[in-house]
Amino acid sequence: MSILVNKNSKILVQGFTGTEGTFHATQMIEYGTDVVGGVTPGKGGGIHLDRPIYNTVADCVRSSGADVSIIFVPPAFAADAIMESAEAGIRLVVCITEGIPIQDMVRVKNYLQGKKTRLIGPNCPGVITAGECKVGIMPGFVFKKGRIGIVSKSGTLTYEAADQVAKAGLGISTAVGIGGDPIIGTPTKEAVELFMNDPETDAIVMIGEIGGGMEAEAAYWIKESGNKKPVVGFIAGQTAPPGRRMGHAGAIIGGADDTAAAKMKIMKECGIHVVSSPADIGKTMAQVIK
Repeated sequence: MSILVNKNSKILVQGFTGTEGTFHATQMIEYGTDVVGGVTPGKGGGIHLDRPIYNTVADCVRSSGADVSIIFVPPAFAADAIMESAEAGIRLVVCITEGIPIQDMVRVKNYLQGKKTRLIGPNCPGVITAGECKVGIMPGFVFKKGRIGIVSKSGTLTYEAADQVAKAGLGISTAVGIGGDPIIGTPTKEAVELFMNDPETDAIVMIGEIGGGMEAEAAYWIKESGNKKPVVGFIAGQTAPPGRRMGHAGAIIGGADDTAAAKMKIMKECGIHVVSSPADIGKTMAQVIK
C-alpha cells in the first residue's frame, strides 16, 4: 500500500486545462497514474487529454469516484480550490501552487480542522509512490521502487535524495514533498509518523531547511517513539544569513532555533543520522540500513 497514494488512487486535476495542469497531467498519465478527469469551471462537459472536464469537484467525485486532487490553480483562487475539494469529500489534496497569501492559508487550516481531508503543500512537488502513482511535478524516472521513505521541504532535494538512494542500490517506497511555505497542510512530523507506521518503509530520509520548528518537532517525536526506524537527516541553508528569506517563503531564520546548526544539533541528539552535505544522503542511508 505505502502511504497516501497507490495504484488504486483516482486522481482529479484542478486547473486541468491550464498550461501547467495540462503538462503535468500528461506526465502523470504517462507514469501510469489513474487520472480520472479534471475541473475547469465553465468548461464542464468537454474532453481534455481523453478525460472528462467538470465544472466542480463535487461533479467529478460523483461521476468518477475521485479520491485525490492535485491543484494547479493560480494563487488568488487556490485556497478556494483546496476548500472545494475538502467540501466534496476528497481524502488527499496536493496543492502545487506557489504564492498563496498567508491569510488565505490560515483560513484553509481552520476550515480543514475536523475534516477527513489531508492537505500536502502548498508550494510543493507533490507525492509519489514509486512505480505506482505520481501526484505531482517530480521527474518520475528518478524514483526507483524500494523501501526508503522521503519527506522533504525542498522539491529539488527530494529528487536528489531519490537519485542517490537509487545509486546506493536502494529504492523509494513513497516520497512526500511537504512544501516550503510558512503554513502547510502536513508538517514534517506527521509525514514521518506515516512512514514509521508503514510496513513497506524500512528507513526514512528527512530533508528540512532553515526557518520554523518542524524538524525539531519531528526529531523529538522520533526519539520519544523509540527510534523505530533509522532516519537520515539533512538541513538546507547552512550558510544563510539571519532575517533574509532564502528561496521558500518559510525559509527565514527568525530566532536561534531556526538556524541549520541548531536544527542539526537537535536532530543528532535525537538519534538521527545527520549529514552536512546532500551528497552524503545515499551512502549514509546504505551504511545505516546495513
